[in-house]
Amino acid sequence: MSVQSKPLHSITPFTTLDFPDKTACIAWFTGCNMRCAYCYNTAVVLGEGFVGEDEFLHFLDKRIGKLSGVVFSGGECTINGSFLPLAREVKKRGFLLKVDTNGSNLKALKAALSENLIDYIALDFKAPRDKFQEVTKSNLYENFIQTLDFLILINFKFEVRTTVHADLLCEDDITNMSKTLHNHGYNGVYYLQKFLNTGENFGNLTASKNDFDIKKIDSAIKIELRNFA
Repeated sequence: MSVQSKPLHSITPFTTLDFPDKTACIAWFTGCNMRCAYCYNTAVVLGEGFVGEDEFLHFLDKRIGKLSGVVFSGGECTINGSFLPLAREVKKRGFLLKVDTNGSNLKALKAALSENLIDYIALDFKAPRDKFQEVTKSNLYENFIQTLDFLILINFKFEVRTTVHADLLCEDDITNMSKTLHNHGYNGVYYLQKFLNTGENFGNLTASKNDFDIKKIDSAIKIELRNFA
């Protein structure tokens, strides 16, 4: 993969929500290998980059001592040619690095982990096997499973999360996904985050017609809710 001249769509200069217990910025990498129906980052996924590597590094230099972490998000940051070079630059400056990923590119994650570039990963579990193609418009379920297994194998610090739109995923789906995680040896918290209706997403979704009741989920691992009213 070639390095883009402007790999980032934009930078969120400050967040206390996206990196657990850290003050951080978010680098939004362009491009993605999925088209999740609920995804509202359509401009990031489909659009061109507006922020070059030098501009991003200049931004980081001004944040040394002010931020403790950097989040690589997207899009899917791991398929971008600037992922590894910029991860190295982040660590050179003493920042912690969190990576948001759909788990489709284990090769890139392994390369970064082998250099101790990543401190925390948020792994998106998009859908159960039987709904994965429908939800993501991709055939990358096994890629996700391989990444899940690897992170568990090396005992890396990561979380698993699922975005819930009740017209796409029901309580039984989440029960099955929780069982998948448990059967593969995941014993961390399973985070469910509610679909955010911004008026724009790949599936032309609006508020769900179906109800979603957390009490109907049967899970052997701990589930926590984010952004649920």
